[in-house]
Amino acid sequence: MYEFVPRRLLVTGGCGFMGSAFVRWVAERRPEVRVTVLDKLTYAGNLANLKDVENKPNYKFVKMDICDFDGIYKLMQDEHVDGIIHLAAESHVDRSIKDPFTFAQTNVMGTLSLLQAAKLYWETLPEKWEGKRFYHISTDEVYGALELTHPQGIEPPFSTKASSGKHHLAYGAKFFTEDLKYQPHSPYSAAKASSDHFVRAFHDTYGLPTIVTNCSNNYGPYQFPEKLIPLFINNIRHRKPLPVYGKGENVRDWLFVEDHARAIDLIFHEGKIAETYNIGGFNEWKNIDLIKVLINTVDRLLGRKEGEDLDLITYVTDRAGHDLRYAIDSTKLQKELGWEPSLQFEEGIEKTVRWYLDNQEWMDNVTSGDYQKYYDDMYKNR
Repeated sequence: MYEFVPRRLLVTGGCGFMGSAFVRWVAERRPEVRVTVLDKLTYAGNLANLKDVENKPNYKFVKMDICDFDGIYKLMQDEHVDGIIHLAAESHVDRSIKDPFTFAQTNVMGTLSLLQAAKLYWETLPEKWEGKRFYHISTDEVYGALELTHPQGIEPPFSTKASSGKHHLAYGAKFFTEDLKYQPHSPYSAAKASSDHFVRAFHDTYGLPTIVTNCSNNYGPYQFPEKLIPLFINNIRHRKPLPVYGKGENVRDWLFVEDHARAIDLIFHEGKIAETYNIGGFNEWKNIDLIKVLINTVDRLLGRKEGEDLDLITYVTDRAGHDLRYAIDSTKLQKELGWEPSLQFEEGIEKTVRWYLDNQEWMDNVTSGDYQKYYDDMYKNR
C-alpha cells in the first residue's frame, strides 16, 4: 500500500489533549518528519503537555490563532508545509451552549482559514497537490444520536464480539457509519459539521487532497479536567460531589487517546484521499456505569475501601439537547488499514487513573490556571 510521508508537518491544536498525544507519538516515532505545532494556547492548550518532546530536533512550536489567515499563510511558506493535521477546535458542549459564537468562529472560520491558506500556498508550487495532504479531525457528534435499544430478551449491559475481535458493551443494533447523514444537535456539533462540509467542498471544488475522520469520546493522560473522566477522578480523590446529568443513562463509546493517535498516524500516511474514516473504541458505557468504575478504581488505588465514595454521586438537571447514545463503527478502518484498539477498557482506565493520581501537580496547575499565566508571561516577554 502507498504510504504518504510528509517532510514538513503542521499540527494545529497540538498543545491540547488529542493534539499533544499525536505530536508525542509522531515526534518520537518519525524523526524524519519536522513537526510544527500551532496553538493559540487557550485554556485547553498547555505546553506542559509536550514537555517530553520539546527538545526534539524535529519539533517546533508557534503560538498562533488558526483564524489568523495571513499568519497561517506565511507560516506555511516559511516552514514549507506539505501536510496538515487539523485538531484545533473548541470542543466542550456545555461551553458551546453558553457561547456559540466562539465555536462558530474557531471551528468554522478557523478551518476555512487553514483550507484557503493550504490551497493558495500549494497552488504556487510546481508539484501543486502532489505529496500534499490536509487531514481534518472531527467528532461522532455530527451524526446526531442513536437509540438506546437492545435485542429482545437481553438486558444491557451485555457483551458482543466487535468486528475488531474485542468485546464491548452494546446498547443498540445501530452504529455511526461513514455514510450516515449529519444531524448535529448542539452548537458544538453544528460547528464541527460545518467545518467537515468545508473540508470536503475544498476537495470537490479545488481538488485539495483532504481526509476526514470522526472519532468517539477519547480518554487518557493530559485531558483538560472539564471533561468527565479527569474531572471525576480529581473529584473522587478530593471527595467532592460527582454531578451526573439526568439519570446517567447516556451512552458513549470510549477510545484511549494513544490508540487515536496511532489511528491518525496510520490514516494520514496510508489513507485514501477524499475518504472519511470513523475511529471508535468498540467500547460503549452508560455514564453512570463508567462513573462507578472510576469510583472503584480510584478508591482501590488510593487504598480506600472499593466503592467507598459511591455516595459522591449527585444527579443534576440534564443538559439541553443531550444526545442519548453515540457509537462508532470502525469496520472500514479495520478492513482497509488494519487498525483496531490496542487496549481493553479495563487496561486503559487503570492506566489513565494512575496517571492522574501520579500527576497531581499537573492537575493542580491546570485547575488553578497557573499554567496559562506562566505561558502568557513567557510570550509577552518575547
